[in-house]
Amino acid sequence: MNRNIPSPFAGQREQGAALIVGLILLLVLTILAVSGVLTSTLELRMVGNQQQQERAFQAADTAIEIAIASATFSTTGEVVVAPTPVDATDPDGDQYEYVLRFESESSLPTVPTGYSLGSGFQAYHFAVDSVGTSSGGANSEHAQGFYIVGPGGS
Repeated sequence: MNRNIPSPFAGQREQGAALIVGLILLLVLTILAVSGVLTSTLELRMVGNQQQQERAFQAADTAIEIAIASATFSTTGEVVVAPTPVDATDPDGDQYEYVLRFESESSLPTVPTGYSLGSGFQAYHFAVDSVGTSSGGANSEHAQGFYIVGPGGS
């Protein structure tokens, strides 16, 4: 028997098997690719949301710094318990507002002596409430309290 002569029945059972295996592998690769695109799109959206939240946080923090740096602190009523909020917009489109108020005079602590301050000083408590809003719509609220040492009243 001569082995170089092809038989008319050789390979009939394997016709199309390579095509089917190739299509199945192509389908699996397509599903993996689509899944990767969807995952990366979701992660990009999550990063964007985190960035907007951070911008809102920074805007609220900026409002507190501006309130403390630019305020004239008074315990005589110029800074009232519920003043009109101060609104502003920064160059990036983020917005913030703050309210600065003097806390009640009934709970004023006396400043401890021994720090070369002498006697007759009190610590006056102020509070700043701020809200920052990013250009993407995220919000962040901050509250900061602080004391200012001044002469004690009688």
